[in-house]
Amino acid sequence: MTAAIVTETLELAKDLIARRSVTPHDAGCQALIGARLAAAGFTCENLRYGEVSNLWARRGRVPPLLCFAGHTDVVPPGPLDQWQSDPFLPTIRDGRLYGRGAADMKSSIASFVTATEAFARERPGHSGSIAFLITSDEEGPSVDGTARVVERLKQRGESMDYCIVGEPSSVEALGDSIKNGRRGSLSGRLTVRGIQGHIAYPHLGRNPIHLIAPTLAELVATRWDEGDEHFPPTSWQVSNIHGGTGATNIIPGSIEIDFNFRFCAKSSEQSLKQRLEDILRKHGLDYGIQWILSGRPFVTRSGELVEVVRRAVFEHTGRTPELSTAGGTSDARFIAQICSQIVELGPVNATIHKLNENIELAALEQLPGIYLDVLRALLP
Repeated sequence: MTAAIVTETLELAKDLIARRSVTPHDAGCQALIGARLAAAGFTCENLRYGEVSNLWARRGRVPPLLCFAGHTDVVPPGPLDQWQSDPFLPTIRDGRLYGRGAADMKSSIASFVTATEAFARERPGHSGSIAFLITSDEEGPSVDGTARVVERLKQRGESMDYCIVGEPSSVEALGDSIKNGRRGSLSGRLTVRGIQGHIAYPHLGRNPIHLIAPTLAELVATRWDEGDEHFPPTSWQVSNIHGGTGATNIIPGSIEIDFNFRFCAKSSEQSLKQRLEDILRKHGLDYGIQWILSGRPFVTRSGELVEVVRRAVFEHTGRTPELSTAGGTSDARFIAQICSQIVELGPVNATIHKLNENIELAALEQLPGIYLDVLRALLP
């Protein structure tokens, strides 16, 4: 990796961090990225849905297609007085670059861009095609971002052969872990109905909190599946419980419970819904459920992309990445609809969404080299 590319990557990362792109706003990040990609021979499409900005850029029209995917939006910085420096004033100290988005994931995007620019200069007549899918709706509802762009690509009959998402996948050091899949996410809001009444006359009411208690105990104790070689067993967790009026002398008329399944490929959306509702009916509850499916499980098994990425990481860091499907969801769940080989590779995730988010300068120097070597291997 040349000193010029390292400097270009750092400067671009700083320029992106300085833009206050709190979700769903892009704050000009994609215009900056698009201008550089256009200069490198990309055709750029700006796709806006509501408040969300999306960039689809492509260089070349023939397969195989390698896509770099990511997001320019960031989470709010939180209390500014608890940051050691302004979260939108990129600051270097003690060998690290600080700022909101430094790790999640403006450094990855900067590395994508500079690696691609270097590759286009090095091999202007490379085989295959390169694409960028960048959104400002990953940290938000994730409705008008990557999901909408993927639907548009499907309608046009476009697909990808390989995709690298720049999510911060590393645990303790750059490249020690890459994501080769994600669990599915199925959420629900359960409403259990009782009969409101005076708390001194319990025989005239029907307390839904009491009614749901044994059901909750059974749901918590249920073993939904055993997992498989790629995923841990499916888990079920309650995130919120709302019941009562605030008064201490009223039996509530209903209770609302928010819950979530993180599920593996051994279970399906339909099977989980069926099993949960079978338990509710067994306990004789008067209930209703609103379901939200955020993503289905997917996995990229060992193959060309995984092996190429692992070799590139080892070449630059001396580490052989572990394959992991742990953690939350990412936009890879949408891209999996049109791409069978996807990995997530980016910086250490220890400071993401935290005060004083940062990335090691050493990692920022290595990341573009890893992406460049992947380009060289897949698009000779």
